[in-house]
Amino acid sequence: MGEAQALADREPSEQEIRLVIGASSAGTIFEWYDFFIYGTLAYILKDAFYATNNETLGLLLVWSTFAVGFAFRPLGAVLFGFLGDKLGRKYTFLVTVTLMGIATAGVGLIPTVDTIGMAAPIIVIFLRVLQGLALGGEYGGAAIYVAEHAPPEKRGFYTSFIQASVAGGFVLSIIVVLACRALIPADAFAAWGWRVPFLLSIILLLISLWMRLKLSESPVFQAMKAAGETSGNPFVESMTYPGNPKRLFVALFGITGILTTVWYTGFFSAMSFLRGPMHVDDLTVELVLLVSGLIVMSFYVVIGKWSDRVGRKKPIIIGAALTLALLFPLFWMMGSLANPAIAAAAERAPVVVSGPACQTDPFAEMFQRDQTDCGKVLETLTASGVPYTLTAGDAVSLTVGGEPVAIDPAWFADGAARKAGIHAALGQYGFDFAKQQPPVANVIGIVGVLLALGMLSALTYGSVAALLSEMFPPRIRYSSMSIPYHIGAGYLGGFLPLIAGVIVARTGDIYAGLWYTWAVVAFGLVVAWWGLPGGPPRDFADDNGGSATS
Repeated sequence: MGEAQALADREPSEQEIRLVIGASSAGTIFEWYDFFIYGTLAYILKDAFYATNNETLGLLLVWSTFAVGFAFRPLGAVLFGFLGDKLGRKYTFLVTVTLMGIATAGVGLIPTVDTIGMAAPIIVIFLRVLQGLALGGEYGGAAIYVAEHAPPEKRGFYTSFIQASVAGGFVLSIIVVLACRALIPADAFAAWGWRVPFLLSIILLLISLWMRLKLSESPVFQAMKAAGETSGNPFVESMTYPGNPKRLFVALFGITGILTTVWYTGFFSAMSFLRGPMHVDDLTVELVLLVSGLIVMSFYVVIGKWSDRVGRKKPIIIGAALTLALLFPLFWMMGSLANPAIAAAAERAPVVVSGPACQTDPFAEMFQRDQTDCGKVLETLTASGVPYTLTAGDAVSLTVGGEPVAIDPAWFADGAARKAGIHAALGQYGFDFAKQQPPVANVIGIVGVLLALGMLSALTYGSVAALLSEMFPPRIRYSSMSIPYHIGAGYLGGFLPLIAGVIVARTGDIYAGLWYTWAVVAFGLVVAWWGLPGGPPRDFADDNGGSATS
């Protein structure tokens, strides 16, 4: 026990702490870059890997494959959580970063659907599964590794760099795409240049491995191993340890459910919203996300440090409550700034659609079902960001400002012709479907909205690595924090773009998908209020049979 106590009591030097934070954060940036580059390039991948002329279906298929990676994150959390609690933190997340890098580079080598047919999306799905497994072990390993090196009074501050690194992966993916766009002509980028960001993962992998191989094992794990106190079966013990079922429930819904839906809404939903129904120029979208993302990274550090003083519960409760109040207004504001012409035209000349069986079926083509003619019109209007009112009718009709629009029968057989015809007809009433380059003042306003969304994310995410590390006993910490985190992030967050996209497609309201985020956060707020104790942060202790502590 003397050796174990000495290992547990040893304080890492400042130089060791800097290396721990730097290597863990850099590896996390690279690994999340690998995961996010797929979402950043979704608008190109839908044409590369899916044979459909339906814009809405193509994007939903891309988001479905995106969600597949998230669906396997909980399995990765179980597998690598088990290894992390049995074999150690360091070598486990060396394996995860290697698996992620190889799988991501593989996406850049897959022939397109025009070359190998259905084999293309099948291979993509397989590689996304590998990415999901790897990511299921990455976050828990990096967060715990830093937390177990940090002094208790600075744990929120030190671990906040891991949270900032998740946003950093998204920012890096945008930087790489922008650099590729600058160096590769647009046609070439669409044809083959999109592969370069994926192949770059090999270089990032080598850098990450080089940095992480310099690290030593966590002192907490070394002490447990020296004392013979490592868990025999971390997964089973995570489910049965006194008080852990409640902690797992709170971690899933009261922490992860909130942070993950806020994060993906603020980053991915905003990106899809600006690129899609708002028709903002791709380069402009990437630049505003880059600027806002770089600034937002600092928010996580500020909130993490603040949580060392006020506790972990307060920032999460404040962030969740503000999200419920501000989510819709922020997106309404972003829409009015990004493409004011559409909102003004819709108010000045309302669009009304009528017809039989007038509802959309976004997966009709995929399952070889017949989409009704009226549904096809609604799908085009929704994809174009045009709000409409639906009325009953015996035949399909479209009016703008009370004036009927002549419907060409060819529209119902040809999606491209339908889109061109509807755009041309509505364009006469002031609807602007051209790629938008908002005025500088509007762009600054959009950045401001994204910063507000980023602050909501930082409040609900900045202190989480420290909180989750403190909630669970060291012997099963890797498994116990990884499992609920990746179930929440994998299903509640990872399926968000797909679920929100389906809601929008079915309702025709470009803001309706936000209700999914709102509902998950509202439930999470109740759970967090009930299950997260307030007060200053403190290490896990078996108080009253193992109650959660923060």
